[in-house]
Amino acid sequence: MNPSRVPLIAGNWKMYKTPSEAESFAKELLQEIPEKADRNILICPNYLSLGIVKNILSESHILVGSQNVFHKSEGAFTGETSPAMLQDLAITHSLCGHSERRGIFGETDEMVSLKVKALLDYSIVPILCVGETIQEREENQTLSIIRRQLTTGLKEVLSEKAGSVIIAYEPVWAIGTGKTATPEQAQEVHAFIRKELAQLYQEDISRKIPILYGGSVKPDNIDILMSQPDIDGALVGGASLKIDSFLRIVEFHAQ
Repeated sequence: MNPSRVPLIAGNWKMYKTPSEAESFAKELLQEIPEKADRNILICPNYLSLGIVKNILSESHILVGSQNVFHKSEGAFTGETSPAMLQDLAITHSLCGHSERRGIFGETDEMVSLKVKALLDYSIVPILCVGETIQEREENQTLSIIRRQLTTGLKEVLSEKAGSVIIAYEPVWAIGTGKTATPEQAQEVHAFIRKELAQLYQEDISRKIPILYGGSVKPDNIDILMSQPDIDGALVGGASLKIDSFLRIVEFHAQ
């Protein structure tokens, strides 16, 4: 963790919590999660719960983001949600290209690129997710996959807006499997991402862009992960669904 970048702990609730459960949980978060000046906290509920959670947390220190977005502002796109709709709810962030969106729903790098640009056009921070599968890692393709996802995902982002983007490295083989990249493995890829960002833009811009780690982040590994120089926060899945575990992650102590 570099102290010049404010760390972000983001909870991705995925397709968990009914609207009533999300309401109760958001109220509990408000009581239990303390405000900390040296870190930001973000919650990404499902679409049905987005407005409910935002209303509860609107005056608090906890930010609210979307798990996904479509790149058009409106139109005949049944089942989709536009950046204009998110902006109207005062949503500050949105995930883009999560591995489950890529793997299950067939989102391509090009589709993700359109989403990143659309969010920036509406002053919403995109969290661009990149990562490799277990097969790609075993075939030593990790860095080439990351380079491709970064280059294509950011191809519509001009230098003046690049500082408003967040990158999340999520090795697909470590999501929901209980496996976690070692701190050294995670740092290696994060450092590579930082180098690629410097080549895409400039070194001073790359130093400002937060890079989160996602992949079975838990209370017992958050401290060592956050001690790495290029890990600026965490994208937390299952551990964000329970107050105690999420609270411990939010209160990480970099070693």
